[in-house]
Amino acid sequence: MPAQIQSFLDAASKTYTYVVYEQDGGQCAVVDPVLDYDPASGRSGTAQADRVIAFVREHRLTVQWLLETHAHADHLSAAPYLRRELGGKIAIGESIGQVQNVFKALFNLEPQFAVDGSQFDHQFAPDESFLIGNLKATALHVPGHTPADMAYLIDGDMILVGDTLFMPDVGTARCDFPGGDAHQLYTSIRKLLAFPAGVRLFVCHDYPPQGREPQCMSTVGEQRQYNIHVRDGIDETSFVAMRTQRDKTLGMPTLLLPAIQVNVRAGHLPPAEGNGVTYLKIPINQL
Repeated sequence: MPAQIQSFLDAASKTYTYVVYEQDGGQCAVVDPVLDYDPASGRSGTAQADRVIAFVREHRLTVQWLLETHAHADHLSAAPYLRRELGGKIAIGESIGQVQNVFKALFNLEPQFAVDGSQFDHQFAPDESFLIGNLKATALHVPGHTPADMAYLIDGDMILVGDTLFMPDVGTARCDFPGGDAHQLYTSIRKLLAFPAGVRLFVCHDYPPQGREPQCMSTVGEQRQYNIHVRDGIDETSFVAMRTQRDKTLGMPTLLLPAIQVNVRAGHLPPAEGNGVTYLKIPINQL
């Protein structure tokens, strides 16, 4: 049977979480799950993740994978909560160690914090094949936004592109975070746009212009024809110049500091201190 996909939009972070499965009663993958977090109070919640749990249970699915496209800077991952409630392996690309190394230094994380990706249950090598039940999947390494970004090709028909591409009228991901590279992003995007025109591309975020409702899916053909940053005819030099200049105008994501500290730990919170309380750090004048 063809792959089925259900999207869940977190309006606060503009993030799409996906459940990919073959049929009711089978196995599934959950992609980019969101943990609620209020930066004003420092309180977390599970309302978004509980929507996913309800769907999985309603359709009698068994969670096989909890897939992260990268270490997100705009939301905290709910992967550990979902693993506790539903099972499954938390997985990310094997270049995550490069990201961990940068942010261990920035946040002065505890000496025992490993920068080898061992906090995750599985690290995908580029082009590694895996299964979601009977669905064939491939982990595509698409660096540029971060060194560890992955896209997931499912059943030859759909790709969950993470933060490489947005909807055609929004463009592409920023490249000014540590380890980002606009040249690499261009190469990664052309890799995705080399797939057949009818392949569906599911984005991790949508920031719709005024008058359009949020959307999560386009096709390779639509991106090649209409993407405002990287449609056919825009060469690498032009893209890098545009992306570099545009990134200089962008503010930091609201949840970057709390999100990165958690997400490089595969969604786990930092160890509690002697008083039993967990703390997140705010480095001053570093970003």
